[in-house]
Amino acid sequence: MACDLWLVPLVDVLCHSPDNPFAEEIALYDKVLGEAGLPPVPVYAYMPGLTGDVAPVAGFDYDALHFLRRAYLLQLSGLEVTPVGELGGDYEQLLEMFEPSAQQSHLVWHYDHAGAYVPVDFAAPLADDDLLEGGGPLGSSHGLLRELEFVAPSIGIDPANPPATPVPPTRPTELEEPAEAAAYEDGPFARERHVWLGLHAAATRSLAQGSMIVFS
Repeated sequence: MACDLWLVPLVDVLCHSPDNPFAEEIALYDKVLGEAGLPPVPVYAYMPGLTGDVAPVAGFDYDALHFLRRAYLLQLSGLEVTPVGELGGDYEQLLEMFEPSAQQSHLVWHYDHAGAYVPVDFAAPLADDDLLEGGGPLGSSHGLLRELEFVAPSIGIDPANPPATPVPPTRPTELEEPAEAAAYEDGPFARERHVWLGLHAAATRSLAQGSMIVFS
């Protein structure tokens, strides 16, 4: 199944528009952030080069995302990060064994098909009943970037000098269809690296541009 990442510019031309399609989500995120003693989702009066258009930034299969999450949990738990041909029950066992750590992770504790990361820095994903019934835990772009930098060396990436970012999807993909065929590089962690590069591009652009990352 396919997963698309979209960047939603947090600029007034979009967020203050009566037709803002993300108005309900942002209001819910503001509520959860406020209850945690954090500032609301930032909205910028003007951002050079941004019109408020929502744009795709990355795409990959859910299985490939889970491969990267598996590598992160292994690294976090002090276990050897080894490549595997398929997940089997390995990933589910890791989630059960290290559930407290998983629920503190912006990379791992996030719905595959929905939810968002916002450019507000907080230690662990936020959740309440309303979020869990809809888009799932709210992540921090700062926290996601920290975790990506942490796991990068174990899959052969220098986070200070990463490879080129894969080309984003040319069109939205449906949940049940496969992601556009990825030109994976050679190597034992090709899938993990592909997803890492897409998430890294999303996180860095989220922070640089003041955008929200949306899963779909």
